[in-house]
Amino acid sequence: MELNKRIDEMKEDIIKSTADIVKIKSVEGEPKEGMPFGEGPYKALEKALSIAQELGFKTVNLDGYVGYAEYGDREDYVAALGHLDVVPEGEDWIYPPYDAEIHDGKMYGRGTTDDKGPIIASLYGLKAIKDLNLPISKRIRIIFGTNEETGSKELEYYLGREKPPVLGFTPDADYPIINGEKGITIFSIVKDFKKKMDGDIIIKEIKGGQAPNMVPDYCNAVIEASDKDTIINDVKVFAKERGYDLSAEIQGNSVIIKSKGVSAHGSLPELGKNAIMQLFEFLGKLDLGNNDVSEFVTFMNKYIGMEVHGESFGCYLEDEVSGKLSFNLGVIDMNEDKVDVVLNLRYPVTKKLEDMMNPFNARIKEFGIRIENFEHQEPLYFSAEHPLIKSLQKVYTEQTGKEAKLVSIGGGTYAKEMPNIVAFGPMFPGEPDTIHKPNEYIEIDNLIINAKIYAHALYELAK
Repeated sequence: MELNKRIDEMKEDIIKSTADIVKIKSVEGEPKEGMPFGEGPYKALEKALSIAQELGFKTVNLDGYVGYAEYGDREDYVAALGHLDVVPEGEDWIYPPYDAEIHDGKMYGRGTTDDKGPIIASLYGLKAIKDLNLPISKRIRIIFGTNEETGSKELEYYLGREKPPVLGFTPDADYPIINGEKGITIFSIVKDFKKKMDGDIIIKEIKGGQAPNMVPDYCNAVIEASDKDTIINDVKVFAKERGYDLSAEIQGNSVIIKSKGVSAHGSLPELGKNAIMQLFEFLGKLDLGNNDVSEFVTFMNKYIGMEVHGESFGCYLEDEVSGKLSFNLGVIDMNEDKVDVVLNLRYPVTKKLEDMMNPFNARIKEFGIRIENFEHQEPLYFSAEHPLIKSLQKVYTEQTGKEAKLVSIGGGTYAKEMPNIVAFGPMFPGEPDTIHKPNEYIEIDNLIINAKIYAHALYELAK
């Protein structure tokens, strides 16, 4: 427990260094010479490296993209990977978002928990190892990223110039240990409408949703119809029957149908209510004639509907570690000529991309639907027997007295951007989550506990 004693002695320094970094507004800005992500992230990087230098570490700044503090001289290295950039502060703060004010044992400010406090805690954890001159068989690096919130392009730059760590963690999520992160895809399904609508009802446009990784909470359709009053009445009856929030009104020659749903994160679509699919369910009740649009409406209702795991689509997957595939239909942009629907599918950690996409492609092929703008992030998974997982479990249990359960998530963390890294803290189970919200804070006690956990973790991985 010598490490913990040394960290307690440095408590005021840890608080001051965290505050110094939080006071720098490090939101991505206009790129400048030597500042690829703007002035804010660069200043935060400079500050972190200057703190590390004062603590006696060798420091490296990789052209303003990313930097690190290093201890030891062995060939292989282990790492703590954190980021200094932050999301914009937004409104409704009780205390100024960049003043690092302390009230009731909490330091308030954008980035206190995500990720400035935890990476400074890691740096002081390394300082404790250095001061006690503990024997290590690997170098230890604290890596300061500057672009996690808007693309992690700095780590591409890093990995183009440095070999990855052999083991490590990122203090950018939750305790105990996130050993599984689902594979994530975002892509559009697109269909051109060659056989146009020409009957009593013509769908002019449908627009809904705001991001692929959010369950859409609104969707509007503009429809031309010879019998507008019947459609308005049908919407009322349908909404009541199904318990959906649907309404309709006449505007000029058109009927505007509005669907309201419940938003949720795309990794947990079961917590939301999809406004786009509510609307499509209603459209499926109308006589839309025989054309490409009506065929597409049928397709959407038959194979997607209100399902959130891809069962009817045929791409459902599940594993014991991370549960069911999540299928979120996030955005639609449709007119008389074409439809573009953006999907966010996340598949279980022990499965492969083709396990999902082969049946998916087979399903859309027969309907003349194509895929565009395909983006993919591989799943991340470390088995319970992996040495990295075993080491972090040991440290967490010793330092907290609690069981270090393994958690798999549908979201993606910074760990996905660097090989041999797993997400480990800084949020403890059951604590309020203020990350990306107004009044983000870190409890001073937690800042110090994190420094102790990260000191032991770095030593365990490097000894």
